[in-house]
Amino acid sequence: MNAFYRRQALGGYLALLALILVWNTIIAPPQRYPVALVLIVLLIPMLFPLRGLLHGRRYTHAWSSMLSLAYFVIGVGDAYSDPVDRLYGWLMIVFSLAWFTGALLYVKTGKPQDLSTDERR
Repeated sequence: MNAFYRRQALGGYLALLALILVWNTIIAPPQRYPVALVLIVLLIPMLFPLRGLLHGRRYTHAWSSMLSLAYFVIGVGDAYSDPVDRLYGWLMIVFSLAWFTGALLYVKTGKPQDLSTDERR
């Protein structure tokens, strides 16, 4: 079951990463701001936990779950503000919640000593 939560967290994370990249470059590029600026603001913070998530480090899963809440808030704002970005907002909500719940449940179902050793390899 623990591997399922890890896959859920990683799947939500990667889906959110792909959604932001594809939506803001191909589907609906932003009109008010440069595309590069939007991608820098939204994608650079997501790159920090990438290595730890790929290696299955519980500590990274724990703190990256808090990062996913920022994307949840952005998704809620987009889902209820602009009709054009409504689908983008709802997809962002779903993917960020998948990342959040998967990461927290992965940390919770692990052995207690795993967090203290930081699983460095």
